[in-house]
This record gives sequence, C-alpha cells and structure tokens, in this order.
Amino acid sequence: MDASVDAQLRADGVAFEAADAALLRAVGEAGSVSGAASDLDRSRARALDRIETLEGAFGPLVERRRGGAGGGGSELTPTARELLAEFARLQATLAGTAGLEERVLPGTVREREGELGVVETDAGAVRARLVAGPDRDPPEPGDDVQVGIRSDAVTLHAPADSPPADGTSARNRFEGTVVDVDRRTAVGSISVEVGGPEPLVAVLTRESLDRLALEPGSAVVVTFKATATRAIPVE
Repeated sequence: MDASVDAQLRADGVAFEAADAALLRAVGEAGSVSGAASDLDRSRARALDRIETLEGAFGPLVERRRGGAGGGGSELTPTARELLAEFARLQATLAGTAGLEERVLPGTVREREGELGVVETDAGAVRARLVAGPDRDPPEPGDDVQVGIRSDAVTLHAPADSPPADGTSARNRFEGTVVDVDRRTAVGSISVEVGGPEPLVAVLTRESLDRLALEPGSAVVVTFKATATRAIPVE
C-alpha cells in the first residue's frame, strides 16, 4: 500500500491545490491566460475565474498587460512565484513524510498540559502532542488515543553512550532490543522491540548503523521528542 497526501495551502477559506499551481505555471510559460488555458485544455473564462478567486485570497498573482507596441499578455507576480515555491516545498515535505514508516501505540491520556500530554501505553508513558481529530477537540485525560511515532523521529543510542534523561530535549526514552535490520544502499531501517504491540522503527544512515554495530539482539536506547509525536483521539 502506498501512502499519498494531497497538498493544500489555504487563505480566507480558499484552497490552493495542485491544479492551481499547474495553472499559474502554465500562465508563466505561455505568457498569457488564454495560452495557459489552451495548454491545459481548459476554457479561458474558467481559468480567469479561478485566478480571480485565488487573488481574492492570496493577493495579486497575474499581471495583465494590454496590447500595444510590445503586444499584450500576462506574467506572474512576485507573490505568485513565492506561492508556487511555498507549495513546492509543502509537496516535497508531505511526499517525504507519507513515505515514512510510522508505528501506532494505542493508549489513554493520563495528563495534559497545554498542547502536550502524557499517554499511558503498553510500552510505558509516552509524552506527545495532543492533536484534534476531525470535528473533535484535542483529547483530554481519560480519552483513548492513538500515538503515532514516525521512523525519522526515532533516535537510537548504544546503552553505554546514551544521554541521561535530563541531558537531551527528547523527552521519550525507552530501552529496547533490535529485532530486525534492513540494510539498504544509503540508509537502514531498524525495528526495535520496546514492549508495545509492534516494534518501533528507526531510519539510520549506513554510517550510523555500522558505527552502532546494530544486529538483531542488540540492546539499544530509543529516544524521540514529544513535539514530533502525535496523540490523536480514537474515533
């Protein structure tokens, strides 16, 4: 199963999506809204209407030039180019996140302090961000949640070299045992049993994997930040 996420930037209730980015890029390449609409097999009227809707939310995006000695046409404004760059960064971020393995620990919120909480799981107490679900407020103490831990947020340490609990910003710390090592060309995926229903997964460079000499059965210390860990209410 492949994970995918549709990127959106929102302003004043208007969503800027992939089709809108394609429209602006086409305007920039064709030099006119008419040419962009033709390239995208869309009507000029619909293209203009969508650009006006986007401009009402995001600001001026297309500068229209009247005909004359140099001819008419359209070009993208600096605002449009900044919007396209921001959208491209968001797409890249979401694509990278969607491709990462994530482990989910079921648990119950025990404490809450602002956006952060302590969740009791089979692996132990996990500190996590309390995230609202669709049409639901963030979870409160006593609520059942699912704690998502992404593989890129997990750091592994040799037990002898692991930082003390108060010597790192990573508030979650568990002792575990490596149960699987998937060696690849540049990175490795390491599964670590920490007491939950499934092992946690960490992504390491081959250099780090070789330095730690990780093999099935190796003892490790697992750490991950509370701010990189999400607790979402169970529907």
